[in-house]
Amino acid sequence: MLSGKVAIVTGASRGIGRETALTLAGYGATVIVNYCGSKDKAEAVVEEIKAAGGNAKAYQGDVSDFDVAKEMITSVKKEFGSIDILVNNAGITKDNLIMRMSEEEFDKVIEVNLKGAFNCMKHVSRIMLKQKSGHIINMSSVSGVMGNAGQVNYCASKAGIIGMTKSLARELGSRGITVNAIAPGFIETEMTDVLPEDVKENLLASIPLKRMGQTKDIAETVAFLASDKAAYITGQTISVDGGMGM
Repeated sequence: MLSGKVAIVTGASRGIGRETALTLAGYGATVIVNYCGSKDKAEAVVEEIKAAGGNAKAYQGDVSDFDVAKEMITSVKKEFGSIDILVNNAGITKDNLIMRMSEEEFDKVIEVNLKGAFNCMKHVSRIMLKQKSGHIINMSSVSGVMGNAGQVNYCASKAGIIGMTKSLARELGSRGITVNAIAPGFIETEMTDVLPEDVKENLLASIPLKRMGQTKDIAETVAFLASDKAAYITGQTISVDGGMGM
């Protein structure tokens, strides 16, 4: 489905990013496994992909840094010849009620989640425009759609992702480039594992399917949006949340 394609997945050393890298590689794409600090985990993802017969390379880089993002994308294009898929998955949380939230906690989440996605889209757009092809998939969140107490910074960043997705879809659509977002709900990851049981129970009660999602649910949606099967879908936010955001 993705044979011959080159994909960059940011924040791909664990969780949804890791599963996305494995899934895209499984469909035939060459995957750049971007990471910021988790070198061992990123290299483990690469080795797992190679062991399964796929092709991948780890690339360290803090995408919130404009020049670092540019260097990564330039290097990937030079080495592999094209960039066909960009998955903006890198993200952090620094939760707090607004009365307690520091300026640093707000700024850092916006810097990584929102500006990091902007940086990568900015630099990859020129390449995709010349190719007259490409798929950009941005990771938003059900929190960016619904809002969530204690996450003013995170929700702002994820709502911003949706706005950027729509705007860029309009800018790039005439060249055959699609730009879409995914809004995951309550997904089993390291991030959700640390939540108290009472919080998990309350969240599960708000999900019509009455269960948490799996990283594979998100990864398969990414693969679909990155394929020619989704060639006529752009500017959309696909909720993968078990009905939580209805």
